[in-house]
Amino acid sequence: MYKLLLALRYLFTRYIAMASIISVMLGVATMIVVNSVMSGFTSEMQNRIHGILSDVVLESQSLNGFPDAKAHMDKVRQIAGDSIAGMTPTVYVPAMLNFRCGDDWVTRQVQVIGIDETTQGNVSDFGKYLQHPANRSQMSFQLRDSGYDTVDHQGGDDAVLRPQLAAAGWKHRRLMAETRKFQEKLVQPDNAPKDPFAQANVVDTNVVDPAKDQFPGAVVGIALASYRTPEGEDRFLALPGDDITLTFPNAAEPPNVPKAVGGRFTIVDFYDSKMSEYDSSFIFVPIKELQNDRGMFDRTTGTRWVNSIQIKLKPGVDGDMVRNQLIRAFPPQFYRVQTWRDKQLAILSAVSMETTILNILLFLIIAVSGFGILAIFFMIVVEKTRDIGILKSLGASGQGIMTIFLSYGLALGLVGSGMGMVLGLLIVKYINPIADFVGWLRGAKIFDPSVYYFYKIPTLRDPWTVTWIVCGALAIAVFASVLPALRAARLHPVEALRHE
Repeated sequence: MYKLLLALRYLFTRYIAMASIISVMLGVATMIVVNSVMSGFTSEMQNRIHGILSDVVLESQSLNGFPDAKAHMDKVRQIAGDSIAGMTPTVYVPAMLNFRCGDDWVTRQVQVIGIDETTQGNVSDFGKYLQHPANRSQMSFQLRDSGYDTVDHQGGDDAVLRPQLAAAGWKHRRLMAETRKFQEKLVQPDNAPKDPFAQANVVDTNVVDPAKDQFPGAVVGIALASYRTPEGEDRFLALPGDDITLTFPNAAEPPNVPKAVGGRFTIVDFYDSKMSEYDSSFIFVPIKELQNDRGMFDRTTGTRWVNSIQIKLKPGVDGDMVRNQLIRAFPPQFYRVQTWRDKQLAILSAVSMETTILNILLFLIIAVSGFGILAIFFMIVVEKTRDIGILKSLGASGQGIMTIFLSYGLALGLVGSGMGMVLGLLIVKYINPIADFVGWLRGAKIFDPSVYYFYKIPTLRDPWTVTWIVCGALAIAVFASVLPALRAARLHPVEALRHE
C-alpha cells in the first residue's frame, strides 16, 4: 500500500511532473488527430477511386481492343465464376472535347469511356456521383426534363450552390435552340449560307432538331464545364441540354491508316466524384455509339470490339488471387489484368508512405517526453535519497523502492495518455469547426475545397490505432522510469541516510 501512496503523492505534489504529462498528452493527441485525418483522406480517396474502377480490370494492350466481349466474359466466369458478382464491357479512348460557350469554343483533352448504362452500376458506384436523382437510381443517356440538384449535397453544411442547374435539361435545350435561331435570323437572311465554322463542328450526319431531339447522351466530368467563383458558387460553361463534339482516333488496323473521327453528343448529366483527376477528364457515352464512331465492329459478323472488361467481385474475395488467375489465362502480350489498387498504386503508395513517416516523426515527440520523464526521475532519486534510506531502514526492500518509481512512471503515462486520448478525439470530432474558426482568425481558409479533393476535412477514428498510440505512450513512460528506479533500488541504507 505504501508504494501506491508514495507514487500518488509524488504525482500530485511535484508540479514539474506536469511538464511530462503535458508533453505526453500533446504527443498522443497529435498522433490521434493526424492518423484520423490521414485515414479519412485515404478512405475517401479509395471510395472515390473505387467508385469508377471495378475490383479487377481486364483490358487490351491496344486501344483497338479485342472482339466478342461475351466470349471473354464467359472465359472469365470459367476461371473465377464463384468469385464474380458482375461484369460489364467498356471502351476507353483519349479524345478532344469541343463545346460552344457564347461566341467562343472551348477545347479540352479528355478520356472518353463507353459504358453500358444497364450494367455499369453492377460493377461500380458510378451512379452515386451523378447530379440527377433519377440517374443515381437508374442511369439513362436520355436528357431529363428537369430536377438536377442545385446544391452540392456532398459539401455538407457549407454545400456549394449551383443555381444554373435549375434550368438544365430540355428546358435549357429548347431555350438555347430558340435563341440560336433568333440570332441566326438577325445575322443572316434565310437564303444566306450558314456559318462554315459551326458546320465544320457538326460531325454527325443525322439531322437533329435541338428543340425536339438530342444527339447520343454524354455524362461529362463536372470540372470540364464549370468553375468556382470567389463567393464559392459553381458557374457552368455548359449545361445538360448543350451539345458537345468529341474527336478521337479510329480503330483502324493495317493496311488502313489511323485517322481522327468524332461524333456529336448531348450532355445529359454531370459526374462529380470530388476527384479532380476524374472530374476534369472523364466523359461517359453509350458504348455502342463509341464503337460505331470508332469502327469497333465487324460489318460481316456484327461482332463488336471492346478494350476493357470491368469485373466486380463478391464481398471477401481476394482481388489479387483473381487477378493472378486471369493473368495466367490471358496472354500478357495482348492483355493486361489489374486490380483497382494496381491502377492507382502510385497515389495510394504515396499516401501510405506519408502516413508512415508522419507516425514516425510524431512518435519521436512522445519519445522526447520520455527523456523528460527520465531526467525528472533521476532528479527525484537524488532529492529523495534520505527518504529512500529511511524506507529501507524501516524494512522496505529494493524491489519495493523500484516499484514506487515504476508506479510513478505508469501514473504519469496513464494521466498523460488518457488526457491526450480525450483531447485528440475531441479535436477529431470538431475538427471542421476548429478549422473554420482558425481560418476566420487568419482571414483565409485553412482547408480550401478548390485545392483538396473534399469540401470537409475527412476523419476516420480507428479504435485499434487509438489503442496502440495510447499503449505506446504508456510503454515509453514506464521504460523511462526503469533506470532511475534501478538506481533507487540499489542505494545502500547507511549511505543514503548519510546523504546531505
